[in-house]
Parts: sequence; C-alpha cells; structure tokens
Amino acid sequence: MSDHHLIHWSESGTEQSARWRSESGTPAPKRVILADDTIKADHAHHLASEGTALLWCGDYQNAKQLLQAIARRIDAKADARKPAADITAAFHQYRQTQIQRAKILGMLLIPCNADHTIPLRRAPDCQQACSEVYGEAHETYVISLRELQGLIGAHEWRKKGVEIPALGARIHPHYGVFSPIRGEYLELVAHAPLPEALTQNASAFDIGTGTGVLAAILAKRGVQHIVATDQNARALTCATENITRLGYSKQIQIVQADLYPQGQAALIVCNPPWLPARPSSALEAAVYDPDSSMLRGFLNGLAAHLAPHGEGWLIMSDLAELLGLRGKDELSAMITNAGLKVLDKIDTKPQHARAADASDPLHAARKAETTSLWRLTKNN
Repeated sequence: MSDHHLIHWSESGTEQSARWRSESGTPAPKRVILADDTIKADHAHHLASEGTALLWCGDYQNAKQLLQAIARRIDAKADARKPAADITAAFHQYRQTQIQRAKILGMLLIPCNADHTIPLRRAPDCQQACSEVYGEAHETYVISLRELQGLIGAHEWRKKGVEIPALGARIHPHYGVFSPIRGEYLELVAHAPLPEALTQNASAFDIGTGTGVLAAILAKRGVQHIVATDQNARALTCATENITRLGYSKQIQIVQADLYPQGQAALIVCNPPWLPARPSSALEAAVYDPDSSMLRGFLNGLAAHLAPHGEGWLIMSDLAELLGLRGKDELSAMITNAGLKVLDKIDTKPQHARAADASDPLHAARKAETTSLWRLTKNN
C-alpha cells in the first residue's frame, strides 16, 4: 500500500501506521502527532493550520468540542477579512475560505477498528454508518472526525429520508448523493405541462438521476417508461432503492451512463450542477460543474435523443449569472448553438433558508436568484 493510503505517527518512541481513508481523496497527512483532552484549542488550531494532523486518543465528545472550537477560530479569522470588491470576487473568496476551512478541520483524526468501532471513551456506535460507505473492513484505519460526522449525518438522513410534497412520500439520500432539499425545482417538474409527444412515445429520460427523485415524480405523473441514468455507483444504488421503495420499479429503469442512454424519448429531464466551478468533494459535484461540462453535454446531445416533437426540460438557477460566473446571454447561446429553441421558461423563487440569511457573503445573489424550468425542443 502506498503512503498516499497510509498514515504514520510515533507512539511511545515506536513508529506506527494504519490505513488512511478519505472519501474526498485527500492524501494522508504527512505530519501527525497524538493529541488528547489536555490540548488547548488555540494550540490545536495553530498546529492544524500549519499542516500538522492530530490523531485523537482522548474522549470522543471532547474531540467534537475541540473541532467546534477550531471552527470558531477559523470563522472569526474569516469574518475579520476585508470584504471583497464585488460579488464575483466575494464568491471566489467564499470558495477559498470554505476549502481552507475544510482542510484545517480535516486535521483532527479518529482511529477506527477493523469492525468500524471507535476505540475512544464515549464514542458513538457508528458501525452501520461506516459500513454503508466503506463496506466491510479488514483492518484498522484512520479518518478525519469531520468525515466521520458526515458519515453519521448521512446515515441519519438515509434512515429518516426527506419529505417530498410532490411525491407525497420520502426520498432517502445516501452518502455522497445530493439530497433533494430544495423543493422549488421539484415543484416545477411536478406541475410543468407534459409534452403531447408522450401520447405517441410514452418514454422519458432522467439524466443524472441522483436519488431518483425526478424520475419518481414523472412516474407519479403517469409517464409509463422512464430511463434514469447516472455514472456514480452510489447514486445508482440510491436511486434503485428509492424507486423500489416507492413502487415504481416497473416504470423506471436505472442505467449507468455518462449522460444519455441509447435511443430517443419524448421527454428528457436534467438538473445539472448550477455553478461552473471546481468541486472539492464528491458531494460538491452536484453543485459545481467545471466549465459547465454536464450542462453543455446535456444540451449538445439533446436534439439527437429527442423523439419527434419531444421536449427537454432543463432545470437551472440563474445564480451563476448573478455571481458573474456565466455571461447573461451565455446559456441562451448554448441552447441555440445546440440546435434547440425555447418553448417556454417557468420561473420560481428560492425557498431555502440561505436566501433570507443576510450574514451570508453571497446573500445579495441568493436573494435575487430565480430557478427555472426551460422547455426546449429541436429547432427545425
């Protein structure tokens, strides 16, 4: 096993090592020291900021408190920075702050046994949460406390699910699969007029299905055959479980594909990442799309996969335009250049809490944001 997958530290004068796990692909920290309940938050923050990781051997609950204390120090330092000159600069400053924050907080590490138990006082039972993400383990390993908290949180979301009014049911997201917590775009898909072409070709594609929520909404609306695609293995498993639980397995086929499956459909739906920026984790890939590659891929392939008189539904926010990350007319030009025309654009305003959070550095853009369902068809 390479050093990229091993973590090394010294304990009582003896060199130790264990497997390093990071779902974001972060390399194992090169400098690691043992830390316990006696370490002060200021010192821990200084060490983590300098690139020294702290392998915890004290009380688990105290480690959680230390992580919170380090986060407060990071946030206080960020709040003291000079505000950015404009909204685009504010976005880039925000992204750099978030990435640096994640890097520092990722320096507090937790040991795990081969059976996914944690050998620390007052540690929670996280065997099921770890098994859902890592599968069966055969050796001890080390992960960041921040990642462990993410696993535990994802496990709770998976158990509880997210209530989807448009379905009258719950969707259960898995770790690393974007949770459909922004209901406004789901309502757009639930109420947009279905294309008449479905009466001739009763099939639809859901491109980048994630949890399977859009495919499920189409099935509830009576679309008889839906092919839902994704290239992420976790998304495929998640969507399959949700579709089975909801009783739509006969209507919906889950397929691994990079964007389109074979054939044509009367309705093709896609909710690509809304911001053209580089993600720093697997989960962020549902929000950030470098160079709008998925958006461009969807638009450029749409005409060839639409059945006669069929429609493509593109669900997009204008947040990228408001942040200055995409030109005002750039999306319209992409649509035209792909041989498509706009039949209609149905708009709605955001309902999430951030839109009302005046302390958010991107508040002005979030407050003005509009989410739209673009009804597209071939330009011929």
